Amino acid sequence: MLRTMPRRHFLRHLFLLLLLLLSPWTSSCAAESSNLISLYGRAASRSLLSSEEPNTELVVDLSGKVSLIMHPSNKPIWSFSSGSPIHSSYQAPLSVVNNTENATEISKAFVVEYIDKSEVTTVVDDGYTRKTMEDLLMEMPRVTDDGLTLGSKTSTTYLVDGLSGRLLHVYKTTQSSGDNKNTNAMLKPTTSDNLVNLQLLITRTDSKLEHFDKTSQKPVWNVTVSHFRADLRCDLAFNKDKNLGPEIVTGVYMPLRCGGNHTDIRPLVRSGVFIRVPQDHQQVGTESGYEAKMLPSAATRESRKLWEHDVFAKSFGWSPVKLLVPLFVLCTVVISVFVKRSSSSGGDLNSKSGPSKKKKNRKSGKDRQSEFELIEGGQMLLGFSNSPNGAADGRKIGKLFVSNKEIAKGSNGTVVFEGIYEGRPVAVKRLVRSHHEVAFKEIQNLIASDQHSNIIRWYGVEYDRDFVYLSLERCTCSLDDLIKTYLNVSMTKVLGKSGSTEAVAAYEIKPASLEGVMEGNNLWKVGGHPSPLMLKLMRDIVFGLAHLHELGIVHRDLKPQNVLISKGMSLSAKLSDMGISKRLTGDMSSLGHFATGCGSSGWQAPEQLLQGRQTRAVDMFSLGCILFYSITGCKHPFGDDLERDVNIVKNKVDLFLVEHVPEASDLISRLLNPNPDLRPSATEVLLHPMFWNSEMRLSFLRDASDRVELENREADSEILKAMESTAPVAIGGKWDEKLEPIFITNIGRYRRYKYDSIRDLLRVIRNKLNHHRELPSEIQELVGTVPEGFDQYFTVRFPKLLIEVYRVISVHCKEEEVFRKYFKCNNI
Repeated sequence: MLRTMPRRHFLRHLFLLLLLLLSPWTSSCAAESSNLISLYGRAASRSLLSSEEPNTELVVDLSGKVSLIMHPSNKPIWSFSSGSPIHSSYQAPLSVVNNTENATEISKAFVVEYIDKSEVTTVVDDGYTRKTMEDLLMEMPRVTDDGLTLGSKTSTTYLVDGLSGRLLHVYKTTQSSGDNKNTNAMLKPTTSDNLVNLQLLITRTDSKLEHFDKTSQKPVWNVTVSHFRADLRCDLAFNKDKNLGPEIVTGVYMPLRCGGNHTDIRPLVRSGVFIRVPQDHQQVGTESGYEAKMLPSAATRESRKLWEHDVFAKSFGWSPVKLLVPLFVLCTVVISVFVKRSSSSGGDLNSKSGPSKKKKNRKSGKDRQSEFELIEGGQMLLGFSNSPNGAADGRKIGKLFVSNKEIAKGSNGTVVFEGIYEGRPVAVKRLVRSHHEVAFKEIQNLIASDQHSNIIRWYGVEYDRDFVYLSLERCTCSLDDLIKTYLNVSMTKVLGKSGSTEAVAAYEIKPASLEGVMEGNNLWKVGGHPSPLMLKLMRDIVFGLAHLHELGIVHRDLKPQNVLISKGMSLSAKLSDMGISKRLTGDMSSLGHFATGCGSSGWQAPEQLLQGRQTRAVDMFSLGCILFYSITGCKHPFGDDLERDVNIVKNKVDLFLVEHVPEASDLISRLLNPNPDLRPSATEVLLHPMFWNSEMRLSFLRDASDRVELENREADSEILKAMESTAPVAIGGKWDEKLEPIFITNIGRYRRYKYDSIRDLLRVIRNKLNHHRELPSEIQELVGTVPEGFDQYFTVRFPKLLIEVYRVISVHCKEEEVFRKYFKCNNI
């Protein structure tokens, strides 16, 4: 029948069927229908709606998003996010509060409930008292046997353009319990628009309770409940009918009157938030072990199950007449779909030809884009659609906005995006939820360590069905990017446009974020020595590593890609990506054999590759590779990518490329020792001569000279024998042959020297340093200024002198008082 039925007959039958379905409702709903028209309509002379009340409403959802919605469709006109959810709570793990790894004592539960006020009783049967947040704030501060509970209120007022929802200003005030003073600050000033005649003041008041442990003084729990209200500012000429709110679009009226009183904004959650506390004392705690988060009671869980029912009932209503709206919408959709499909097939239902699947998909996509959609950030929604290629290209997840701009990719499906967390630019690390234990481990170790300037900061975490999103400090680039970009810029300057484009193309990885970073910054000096900037970045890495190791955290995945560069007053390096890091607890010195997780190929210590006993020394091995990589410009001490792991296991290391920097060669060879027990610690690395400045280098040589000068040449002095035995390496012949005749003539006026003796060379350096101001002008000009020029003069001529003297002193005089500052960490 349908195949041969003309379209007009089908529509006629469809309307008859609709009338039959609606006829049972007609008689019983006449009175309510008139009420509905009275509630939502407008006079026929002014609009299709007929009402004496505004037909919009301000609502706030659980996430804290404030929306102006249209009745009776409940479609949003505009919306903006006020930040955090309107209800939140936190419970610290007992192990954190009590500083124990396995806490077993569990205190009574603290319960947050969402209950209608009409159903509330003050005292419940299980020995608890049910109170409102306002009642508890009146009792604050409260001192109990187990600690201190404080209360506070924070008010934030958003000045919003009532036409578009655009945020104009944000004001914030804070009032703590026991303090009657308010602190006012404009947090986000913007230039106001003179064309805005309709302004809303939407005030959010956050009431917070926080409990601190008596013994550790650490926060144990907190709970926050938010209340919203709205006030209207407008030009009275904007709306002549004072019985109605201003008309913002034809037939659309604000729920507030000009010059009228404020109104509370309806939350789309259950109407009352109540807190159950024990009757005998106010101590609150966890219900279960380490990861308890102030779990709700059975009543709370049941109330949350009813939440969607409650929201829908309050928004749409369950009366029979209000069911007419979705029925009419359903019929309209059916009719529109029928008309479209019949039109595309030639006008009648008996047409067999139809659009392809691809065309259907394209049509459905267009239909979705033309729907009345909600655009975050307060854009006007009448006549606009949310384009995936617009400025706000991304999505909101709780407090986090995740853009579609990808920064980096990792293993196991990990991707890093740009994002915004609570108004702060962040790097969003998205991990597959099945690897949640990696995210949890990284969060734990970041919380423990991120207060250090050389550790990446962690700001928060959000979840959805498939992923975990970590909000991390956003940096400019990685160390790997920085070095390759510098090489790219340097090669471009040398080769020019006529140079080898193939050679330059190998380093064409310069990110846009690095534009201007390299201007005026050099990573290496002439001759291949690391510049002061490169030394600072390498030192930053060691500082961050020393901080982790002091906390008992072993990173286990150090590599140039996991060292991030931040641009402030100067460039600084920060350690990141602690997804496989491990924490040594108690007296543990290692992670044992077969520790789970692994690092990155080419950067792991041999004991990691062989699944041996892993200690902090695994990070020191990786550090040695990173230092070599940084000094040599992307070269590796164990060769090319494919052969590195094999060479690491076989200890086939080649340090030829850093031999021109003897201090670096010495340090890196120690860090890459196949025996982890012989590798220096991070603190010892910070004290190594590689990181000494010119002043400290000269000070050490002067102290070494004074020390060996005391030794009797005729006696069998071990330190003097050890020092002179290094002369062939440290001096490379007679040292007078490497100094200018004018300089030799000058030193010969005061005493005679043995030109093959390290002891005598150190004395020359010591005497000229101490009497630099008394030197003839031509000698001062020759040796340079103190300390940089003077140090450079002797370093160029005797590059291995400092490290050879250091080795002798470290064996024979390390514990002597004068040398303690060169070997002990109290100088850092």
